[in-house]
Amino acid sequence: MSISRRGFVLGSVGAAGSVLPSRLFAGIGPEAQGSRDVATSSEQRAQTATSLASLGDRFDPWVEVDPAALRYNVGVLSRLAGGRPIVAVIKNNAYGLGLTTVTPILETMPEVSGFAVVKTQEALALMAAGTAKPVMLMALFGDDEGAELVHQGVHLTLITDDGPARVLRAQERAGRTARLHAKIDTGMSRMGIPYHRALPWLERVRASGLSLESTFMGFTEDEEFDREQLRRFGEVAAAARAAGVGLGRLHAASSHAVYNFRESHLDQVRPGISLFGAYPTDLGKERDIAVLRPALRLRARVVRVERLRAGDSVSYGRHYVADRPTWVATLPVGHSDGYPREAVKGARVLVNGALYPVIGSVSASHTILSLGPIVGEESPPVAIGDVATLVGPDVPEIHPNAVASVTGRSVYDVLMHLSVALPRVVV
Repeated sequence: MSISRRGFVLGSVGAAGSVLPSRLFAGIGPEAQGSRDVATSSEQRAQTATSLASLGDRFDPWVEVDPAALRYNVGVLSRLAGGRPIVAVIKNNAYGLGLTTVTPILETMPEVSGFAVVKTQEALALMAAGTAKPVMLMALFGDDEGAELVHQGVHLTLITDDGPARVLRAQERAGRTARLHAKIDTGMSRMGIPYHRALPWLERVRASGLSLESTFMGFTEDEEFDREQLRRFGEVAAAARAAGVGLGRLHAASSHAVYNFRESHLDQVRPGISLFGAYPTDLGKERDIAVLRPALRLRARVVRVERLRAGDSVSYGRHYVADRPTWVATLPVGHSDGYPREAVKGARVLVNGALYPVIGSVSASHTILSLGPIVGEESPPVAIGDVATLVGPDVPEIHPNAVASVTGRSVYDVLMHLSVALPRVVV
């Protein structure tokens, strides 16, 4: 398979992806309180060009990114997809890992044929960073930004009735031809052209002198309805083929469908969050199919260790009151950094090989841990400067899906809400 600077995929897909799932697509393309001792692991280039060494003894929190885990996850997803090309969805700051941090890593992987984002500024940032593989913007664009996007070589998506006219204006202003994709709405009712009137619209696209590199859809992730959505997409594809309208490569499978809906893999797949080692469902049932490795750690250094007396309280609201002398530690990371307020519901944090519960309340910039009862003259098990890992791969309790489960948040929240101000460091 060869990769084009301007086209998503050239050439054929491997034999493992040679059979399409449905006759509708025939001929289109290939188919807890206290602590627990645990094993510790190692300690990145950041979004802001930060290296791990340059962090020195700073106490601000940071996010580490693990290239080996990214490579492993891409391999897993490629195997699940039968070797089909992967369009890597890196929207919303690459699911919190840092857009321009992870893209150079993913770009080296032959399984990744291109990238997809949903914000104009992210598409342009990738081009400014020198991204060589195609970048697709899956969003609406105005006239001014449309011209700039075309000029920079970003692939555009037609998602509105006036999409062809928008592209023609952008092409004229940019003085070059746009590379185009189309989105069909098969039941999400969010973006794209509704499937039941897609054919005449596609014919207008062709009549405008525009050609499509790919056509795609998105699933609701309701198992029964997803099958109906794929059927609708197949009918659109078959009707377009009969009318002589070229749709390019077809794709539908997000992370959820890559795992759970093999028939939807079509010509290429479009995973997002699973690239980064989180499972698309919060309970992580997909790990029974194939295990992923979280490619990030949210980390901070301990800034305070102190004794609580019986009756002393912790943080706003006095939700935690010590019933006996207790060691506590403060971390300089809070909900403004993206760590969930709900971590007090049972989340634990890894420090020096042991897990400690979050207590009190997670404030904007601080999280407090119980280190356990004070016994005699024993020193505390944690010291100022020790590194704490709040989210990461090291033990099951801090896995992104586990943090999501215990806090009652979506795993997408746990990753995507990580502040853009946090340095991203490649380890």
